[in-house]
Parts: sequence; structure tokens; C-alpha cells
Amino acid sequence: MRLLVVEDDDIVADAISGSLAAAQFSVHRVRSAEAARAALDAEDFALAVVDVGLPGADGLTLLRRLRGSGKSLPALILTARCTLDDKVKALDLGADDFLGKPFEPAELVARCRALLRRSRGALDGIIHLNRLHVDLVGRRLQVDEAEVVLTAREWALLDCLVRRVGQIVPKERVQQAVAQPDQDLTANAVEAHISRLRAKLGDAAVIRSLRGLGYRLEEAKAP
Repeated sequence: MRLLVVEDDDIVADAISGSLAAAQFSVHRVRSAEAARAALDAEDFALAVVDVGLPGADGLTLLRRLRGSGKSLPALILTARCTLDDKVKALDLGADDFLGKPFEPAELVARCRALLRRSRGALDGIIHLNRLHVDLVGRRLQVDEAEVVLTAREWALLDCLVRRVGQIVPKERVQQAVAQPDQDLTANAVEAHISRLRAKLGDAAVIRSLRGLGYRLEEAKAP
């Protein structure tokens, strides 16, 4: 499995690459956001490990451009700054996980494996989010192992959000997912479907409305 490491510090990059290689991953290293975009245009990667402090465009700018271009590969963000605001900003831009420096190599590898498991689950149509079990192919939702029945539009909405857990899904994409081919939905109608889905998920997951941006599905904390 091929991973992209975007890190300009050679010592840190060597440590990351060595840890991932020891875990049987193939690694491609680049030192800038521009080189990362070129690599991603030329090759498919399973996951990107991206440092925030890059020369030129920083790691968050790279992440914003990748998500804006529709690339959905999992992204683990590394930074020497690890404040709550930093984490929120990275997650809002589409990061899948966040790791502060310095970090233990074993934790880096474990986080990469967790992100890859979640990504494979999305591709297979089976997604586990603590108290939620979602089978997107079989159209089955379980909350705390209890079956929950959704309407067709609620399924379309859940499908759209659950494939990008922790990421902002733009309002336009949500509207397109829920609308019928010959019918547009108003923002109020979409919000009504969101409210009904929230009620069915209960406190097992959170759907946040982000004014002017869209919606984000967040898994509930494990008890």
C-alpha cells in the first residue's frame, strides 16, 4: 500500500518513512505542497501524511486545495502546534486526523492503519462509528445494535455524510445528494431532512450545521 509523506525536514521525514516502511507500507516522499500536488496528479495513494509547516504553501493550504479539487484520500496532519484551534481548523479543512509533534512512531503507524481501515470500510460500504453500524450497500443502519429505518432521502443524506466523517460537506453537495433528478430542494427542505436524520441517530452521532459552509457528521465519543 502506497502512502505519500509531505515533510520538508529530512530528519523527521526519514523517521516517518522508516516507521511506515517497517510496517510494510510503501512510501513516496516530497518536500513541498507543489511537489505533493504533482505526485497526487501522477499516482494514486492510499493516504497522505502532511506536515503543516512546509515551504511555500503550507500543509493546510495543500489540504484545502486537495479537498476543493475533489480528492478524498485520507489525510493525517502533523504539526508542532497542537492547540484546539489548530485541530479545529485542520478538521474543518478536511483533515481525517491530527498528530502533534513530537510523536511516537508507533502512534503514527497506528493512526495511519486506523485511517486506512475506515477508508476501506467506506469503499466496501460497511462503516463502523462506535455506536453506529452502517451498511451502505444493504441499506441497513444499526444504532446500538438496534435496527433503524430510514427513508430514501435520509439514506442519501447519510451516505453523503458518513463517507466523509469529520469533514465539512458543502451545502451544494448535500442538496444534490438528497434531491431527485428532476427536482431541486430548497435549503429549508434539506434542513428538514437533516433534522429527521438527527432524531433517528439520537446521541449516537452528531450532524453539525456550519453556517455558510455545509454539514459535518461526527461520531459520538465512546462511553
